[in-house]
Amino acid sequence: MEEIVRFLEDVLRNNNRPWFQEHKSQYLKAQANFNALAERILIGIQKFDDNCKGLTLKDCTYRFYRDTRFSPDKRPYKTHFGVFVCPEGKKSMLAGYYFHIEAKESEYLGHNMLCTGMYMPDTAMLRTIRNEILFNGEPLMKAISKAKSFDLDTSNAMKRVPNGYPKDHPQAKLFKQRDWLLVQDLPSQRLFDPNLVDWVLTEFEKTKDFCQWLNRTVRGE
Repeated sequence: MEEIVRFLEDVLRNNNRPWFQEHKSQYLKAQANFNALAERILIGIQKFDDNCKGLTLKDCTYRFYRDTRFSPDKRPYKTHFGVFVCPEGKKSMLAGYYFHIEAKESEYLGHNMLCTGMYMPDTAMLRTIRNEILFNGEPLMKAISKAKSFDLDTSNAMKRVPNGYPKDHPQAKLFKQRDWLLVQDLPSQRLFDPNLVDWVLTEFEKTKDFCQWLNRTVRGE
């Protein structure tokens, strides 16, 4: 883990192609170490969530090179590593389990974290989730309550209950959600714990019911 963190901090300070090419061996070593960690997380999640079986590491990890074609930020490299274990792979738009680490002072998320759920579901998915809450929201509330040490991310929530949904509903505040994410900060010191993967898997398993509820709902199961 020390080599992964050191590389991310180095690339944060030297985010340019000449430096990266000169230090590519450092990147390849950091990437290999992270992939080994991610593989263990993937295998562990597959043991408690059958919906994630059959995935490979490639289905769950991302390129380190940034796509700068349509961005005013032309820095070529990311300053974080992440693995997203999700049924049918990271492009499916379904809910899954995301482990994220980044360099200190990075401007991406600003912290390491565990996150379970669905980021920016489309309009049809949002409507399906809201309608399920309207008529049967108790299972979702139980799933959120079961995920001890995680919080529902409300940072992108609407200010008002959307049209068509009752403001006096017991779970009215949930109608405001645009993202469906349970998040937990990952302290830097935890990264160097030899039992990190076991801890991550224990935490993610607490969110299984939440993740599976979202996926069953948007799939109409």
